[in-house]
Amino acid sequence: MDWARPLPKYFVQRYHGWRATTHAENKAWYRRLAEEGQRPRGMVIACCDSRVHVTSIFGADQGEFFIHRNIANLVPPFETGGGQHGTSAAVEYAVTALKVSHLIVLGHSNCGGVAGCHAMCSGEAPELEEQSSFVGRWMDILRPGYERVRERGGGQTELEHEAVLVSLENLMTFPFVREAVEAERLSLHGLWVDIGDGRLLQHDPKSHAFEPV
Repeated sequence: MDWARPLPKYFVQRYHGWRATTHAENKAWYRRLAEEGQRPRGMVIACCDSRVHVTSIFGADQGEFFIHRNIANLVPPFETGGGQHGTSAAVEYAVTALKVSHLIVLGHSNCGGVAGCHAMCSGEAPELEEQSSFVGRWMDILRPGYERVRERGGGQTELEHEAVLVSLENLMTFPFVREAVEAERLSLHGLWVDIGDGRLLQHDPKSHAFEPV
């Protein structure tokens, strides 16, 4: 493990600042979280993009959300074959063990993963078609959404919305998710946030459109 290095001073200073202020002022709350375990109200599946600050958007405290992040906030369809399924494992744990009441898929504007999917599917990024490309094989999940957007003549924003819808569709292929939804123990929500102006849109199943919250 000689390739691991100490944290840069910037991170160390930020940590000590947090420990001396936020943590010190809320010791009882942190101790309660540690001793009683987590009871999150919901799960959020968001993009890895550093500009998407999930807890800030909802004004959430520690312990409120079980958060999973991946490239382009995608959920693969249910399957039990080989491989290591990080996103599927997170969904399973949230629904069956934590028994969250809400599951939110949160997309965002100017998503690099979605842009990469568009470039790959339109033939502009052949390197992503290589089997050795982890990003490309992950973005294969969004190919059905790309085809729908292409047929409609849509652009980047529409494909970002499709990333949310494809994930919601795939969530319903998980037996334990479908069972919880049909028993009204779990509700699914599709959201998209505009990083620039802060608008939050939600998918309306009646209008089949993303409407302002």
